[in-house]
Amino acid sequence: MQNALFSLSFRAALLGTAALGAAPDLLAQQLNEPAAPISAPDAPTPENDDQIGFAADALQYDSNSEVVTANGNVQLLREGNRLRADKVLWDRTSGKVEAQGNVSIIDADGNVAYGDRFDVTDTLKDGAVDNMLLVLQSGGRLASVKGTRVNGVYTLNRATYTGCAVEDSDGCPKEPTWQINAIKVVYDPTRERVTYTNANIELFGLPLIPLPGLSHPVGEGGGSGLLVPNLRYDRNNGFEAALPYYFKLAPNRDVTITPHVYTGVLPMLEANYRHLYDRGAYTVTGYATYGRRLGIGSDAVSTNAEKDIRGYIDASGKMQLSPEWSLDGSIRLATDRTFLRRYDISREDRLRSTIGAQRIDDKSYLSIRGWAVQTLRQGDSQGQTPIALPLIDYRRRIADPLLGGVLQLQANTLAITRTHGQDTQRAFVGAEWNLRKLTGLGQEVTFTGYLRGDVYHSSDNALTSVVSYAGDPGWQSRGIAAAAIDMRWPFMGEAFGGVQRIAPRVQIVASPKIANLSLPNEDARAVDLEDSNLFALNRFAGYDRFEDSSRITYGLEYSLDLPNFSLQSIVGQSYRLDSRESILPDGTGLSDRTSDIVGRTTVRYKDFIALTHRYRLDKDNLSVRRNEIDTTIGSKNTYVMAGYLRLNRNVISGLEDLQDREEIRLGARAQFARFWSVFGSTVIDLTDTREDPISEADGFEPVRHRLGFAYEDDCLTLGFTWVRSYQTNGDARKGNGFQLRLAFRNIGI
Repeated sequence: MQNALFSLSFRAALLGTAALGAAPDLLAQQLNEPAAPISAPDAPTPENDDQIGFAADALQYDSNSEVVTANGNVQLLREGNRLRADKVLWDRTSGKVEAQGNVSIIDADGNVAYGDRFDVTDTLKDGAVDNMLLVLQSGGRLASVKGTRVNGVYTLNRATYTGCAVEDSDGCPKEPTWQINAIKVVYDPTRERVTYTNANIELFGLPLIPLPGLSHPVGEGGGSGLLVPNLRYDRNNGFEAALPYYFKLAPNRDVTITPHVYTGVLPMLEANYRHLYDRGAYTVTGYATYGRRLGIGSDAVSTNAEKDIRGYIDASGKMQLSPEWSLDGSIRLATDRTFLRRYDISREDRLRSTIGAQRIDDKSYLSIRGWAVQTLRQGDSQGQTPIALPLIDYRRRIADPLLGGVLQLQANTLAITRTHGQDTQRAFVGAEWNLRKLTGLGQEVTFTGYLRGDVYHSSDNALTSVVSYAGDPGWQSRGIAAAAIDMRWPFMGEAFGGVQRIAPRVQIVASPKIANLSLPNEDARAVDLEDSNLFALNRFAGYDRFEDSSRITYGLEYSLDLPNFSLQSIVGQSYRLDSRESILPDGTGLSDRTSDIVGRTTVRYKDFIALTHRYRLDKDNLSVRRNEIDTTIGSKNTYVMAGYLRLNRNVISGLEDLQDREEIRLGARAQFARFWSVFGSTVIDLTDTREDPISEADGFEPVRHRLGFAYEDDCLTLGFTWVRSYQTNGDARKGNGFQLRLAFRNIGI
């Protein structure tokens, strides 16, 4: 057994042969021993490129022919290339190395070439291989009848490439899901690219269309080239073919250009640019086309519609200036209100553009932001849509002040402008103190004190349609004070083989009468009593309104944790201690002195069942005013999802935030074979005159259906989806749509 370093003169091989001849007794003893044969250890690493690391079970040297023969677990290592074989013959005169039997070469990049017989040079870089299999370090494999390697570039004749596994979970051979066949394949590890001559692709063993001039990158770095096309059909645009081309500009920059060709309308061009740098990243996506569009709610035929350039831009990015400071921003703009839905890019009804800077450390937070919104909703006025600039918020936390606890100081200012609506400016400073104590009986008591001073200025108040939101014009001021005591008393113990916790909770809040309706309301319009704000100091979501009542809130928290089961629940109610009229409108559950009853229950069983139920019950007759259920049943591969929402506030209100509705959302996926599955989803509007007296809906109006099937394994994703839309919005008409999705993995795109 030999393990040595060899120079180019191979003198060490001669010394190794002499050493074998000097120890015949030792070799005889090893052969006679019944122990299992000992394999040669790994070859040692050469000190420089002029040496070869060598290991073998036996070595012979023919001085007449200048041929060195190594047998048994032979290893050669040079310049990062490692050869393994059962037998190696090295011709010292020509420098030719012939490897036979279970031959493999691992190059410096980690690619492994297997073959029956290798003819290589003594540098182990160049040579020819019979029945070659090349396993790429970055994923994928190439097989050919004959292969060569010259200057590190592999050339394979009559070759096949696949990124799929060729063995099943039991280690038995299997046909790959897809493979690319070609007369000639060239793999350049430096460029990380595979190039084909006369290629065609097979899917599930069936030949598809030929792919002349095909090339693609390998590895995670990717490279320029065509991406998988996207095929789709819908009523609005007809058949669509999108063929993206990816340009790799640099390791940290790329751009993708995607032409979209339709049978029903003019083509559209999509472009996406991405840039990652040392302090952050940003991306820009744009769409552009030329065509006709209908106005929102228009019934005119498309020939009479307006014809113009249509498009959309979506850009976002973030920069980290220091560990504390960062900048971020986004731009989202569309040329018209129906473009995104017409081309099925997005179904959002508002687009927000933002810009901001923030500083965060362990004790303070500063945010300077601005944003603008483009409305895409039917009936909304863009002139009434707010633009906020600037919005500044600063907070500082002070631990253990004079009385203990934590003190948080806050300063905030906001300026809102509208092109045809009310303008509002606001500034305030505030302080909130919290102290948490545990009593000897195990009660958790939290003391809270809150003080704030506000200054407002507003103009064009008459342009706000809801009077309670407008406030009085000009300068206004307000002082806010509140104090609260919150007590939780948890009782814990063993139950049903697990741990059970029952925690009664009582909160008392005191606050004097506060000026509210005289001030504009920009950020506290949506309010509804629910479990998340039941014990909040202020049940309004924003700062422009503050709940100025003294009240007591009581509730019960319950949880049960078993090895495979958990249940959490909370239920509670509020009672206003003073007789002042509430500023909270009817329908919120908080307008009377006694509030409605709200609660939430969450149930989980293993990873198979997850259910959340939120509800609000009328305080007088226990009628259900809010009923919301979200549940998922099943495994990762086969499951059913269901969501149900009904808001029946029992109030006729002109406020959009208090409109009633009822809807159901269903979704399911079923795996019927190892890699095959079917899926579907639907959204149905169940609203009728019971929820909304002015509604013209019949109580069962489908919104959107989706149904399809998919195949997904380790190297291929294939899917076909049918979508049915039941809503018309301008030129985004209702109708059917079909989409084919095909993605090949492990080809670097």
